[in-house]
Amino acid sequence: MTNFQPGVEESVKTHYDVIVVGAGMGGIYAVHRFRKDGLSVLGIEAAPEVGGVWYHNAYPGARVDVESYDYCYFFDQDLYSDWTWTERYAAQPEILRYLNYAADRLQVKPSILFNTWVNGSQWDPDTHRYVVTTDTGKTFTARYLVMATGNLSKPRKPDFAGIDEFKGEWHQSAHWPRTPVQIAGRRVAVIGTGSSGVQAATAIAKEASELYVFQRTANYSVPAHNREADQERHRRYSSKTETIWKELTESGGGIILPPVLGKAGDYTEEQQQQLLEERWAFGGQALLGLFADQGTDQAVNDIVSNFVRGKVRQMVKDPETAEKLMPTSYPIGVRRLCIDTGFYDIFNQENVTLVDVNADPITRITPTGIQAGDNHYEVDLIVFALGFEAFTGALDNANIRNEHGQQPSDLWKRGPRTYLGLMTAGFPNLFTLTGPLSPSVLANMNAANVQHVDFIADMISHMNERGLTRVEPTEEGQQAWMDHAASLAKPLLRLAHDNYMVHVNKDDGSRVFVPYSGGFNKYVDQCNEVVAAGYRGFAFDAVRDEAGELTEPVASAHAQ
Repeated sequence: MTNFQPGVEESVKTHYDVIVVGAGMGGIYAVHRFRKDGLSVLGIEAAPEVGGVWYHNAYPGARVDVESYDYCYFFDQDLYSDWTWTERYAAQPEILRYLNYAADRLQVKPSILFNTWVNGSQWDPDTHRYVVTTDTGKTFTARYLVMATGNLSKPRKPDFAGIDEFKGEWHQSAHWPRTPVQIAGRRVAVIGTGSSGVQAATAIAKEASELYVFQRTANYSVPAHNREADQERHRRYSSKTETIWKELTESGGGIILPPVLGKAGDYTEEQQQQLLEERWAFGGQALLGLFADQGTDQAVNDIVSNFVRGKVRQMVKDPETAEKLMPTSYPIGVRRLCIDTGFYDIFNQENVTLVDVNADPITRITPTGIQAGDNHYEVDLIVFALGFEAFTGALDNANIRNEHGQQPSDLWKRGPRTYLGLMTAGFPNLFTLTGPLSPSVLANMNAANVQHVDFIADMISHMNERGLTRVEPTEEGQQAWMDHAASLAKPLLRLAHDNYMVHVNKDDGSRVFVPYSGGFNKYVDQCNEVVAAGYRGFAFDAVRDEAGELTEPVASAHAQ
């Protein structure tokens, strides 16, 4: 183990205990925690600064959908208390400032190599190290490789005929340029009405001379009721960060929200509507956690879905437009719920037009606009908000290979195969923060990343104390975790509907729910049980000599 020396120029070193890929919220904390434990750490980040998705997703209206008070670090009371949020739901510029504030306070930037892509990561079974190559030509080795690249970080590329002929300007919401993009007075098209599209359209509608919103699938969106941050709440949290962190880890989503109530049948219809109105007034994700059975009982889900549809009818004045904006093909909560700051209201503006691409599919991008059905829309700027190559996109980019030449996703052809979402059997010493079969996209990403990093750091300390250099899940442990996750997901309405959280095997139609659906609190409990049982489900080893003897003794059978 090598002690970290602040101020050392990272480019002159080649061997590290840990390489962390990605410098977003998880990567920043990972570099800090591993360094704090006395490990030598190199962070590698493709962007020129920290921030991860909050650096790239700088499109108009980008905003967090978790309350700011919960979407930050709690491990250092001073770090928490010395930062003051300005809004209940922080916008992208403020979140990026916060991440730079944290990175500067923790002094992690000197340990991160920016403007660098990892293009190869090869496991060496003889030395128990990864050989990591980069697009700059530099090569590094590390005992452990930690992927902090996120699940929704590699955007889907626009694939429309004629896009190269377009004479106007076009951008992807997930790779927004750092230079200002003119909106005011221009004719703008937003293609996609997921979370990013909803946010972008809401902001752009305020400035564009004309806005065309191209919608394939209507999404449920609920109001954030955003406002100035509650400074009294901030002071209260600041005085007891350890207690608040405990509350987050004991909550289903890593978020402090009104509690889930009983089953809908425990209440009269009048009471149900009153409770729905209260959650609507509270705003944000509170509506998803109202009735205990709304995620498993279609009739109960209909109560919540119809309530939201009724709100759309009230907000959108044109009945035909309102009908198009109402999701009818799937239950609420099946896809990611959008949290908006006035999305439906923009369709009452004269400069905003909804285009239903189910009725009028986009056939091509023309030099001057978009051809959809029989209609041509003249535009100066196109914003593509098309979603992401979820879970595997950024991971595959790093070209990670085990000793057999396989990538992790090569073993996931019939759905992800992981243990705790953290590791995959066959890939020693490779950790995926918030990976498949962890709470992942169903939880507060800050809380999930911190919990994962702490688990990994504690495991590495456990190994170092015992002279161990290699760890991976056992096939039995991994399969048991997969079976456990599948049993929890089986009754979910989510599983029966196509969305990016469901892997569908085309040959037999079998379906695998990708995130762990038991809740962040249950997941944390499961991780704690694994540790208490001597890291049950993991197999450890140490580097051996040519005769197969351990070069360092394994100090405890507890680690086996």
